[in-house]
Amino acid sequence: MIFRGYVHKFGDNINTDYIISGKYKFKTLDMDELAKHLMEDIYPEFYKKIKKGDFIVAGRNFGCGSSREQAPLVIKHAGISAVLAKSFARIFYRNAINNGLILIECDTDKFEDGDEIEIFLEEGKIKNLTKEIEIYGTKIPDFLIKIMKEGGVVAYLKKYNNFEV
Repeated sequence: MIFRGYVHKFGDNINTDYIISGKYKFKTLDMDELAKHLMEDIYPEFYKKIKKGDFIVAGRNFGCGSSREQAPLVIKHAGISAVLAKSFARIFYRNAINNGLILIECDTDKFEDGDEIEIFLEEGKIKNLTKEIEIYGTKIPDFLIKIMKEGGVVAYLKKYNNFEV
């Protein structure tokens, strides 16, 4: 899997309330509608700026806070290909995998807002095309890549009716 898009950079400790404000939690179950409010508390025009295939790049502890499953879902429904961060909150990481959102742990210091990057998921390689540099993220286990390729755990189980072990 190869992805190409532009970086939208955030800092450390981006919590699930920043990703999707709790004030929308009970207004609708339509993830495409909720996606319009992605990051609006810290970047009100964010949804209008992103294009399908772009990336969120952040610092440490991305997705901290509540176990709100809507957080990874709205990122995915907004058209973001993947989130790159120095580290992820564990429950957010699991919710993202379960819902087919690609997460890559890596050194994000070499990325700036607006950089064009390319990700080679199976290799864990990230090319910053703007700066002409290449880095490697933490290798994602093959079984998790398979789950993400299918769109998450439920989609994987519907297709294969079981997990490979």
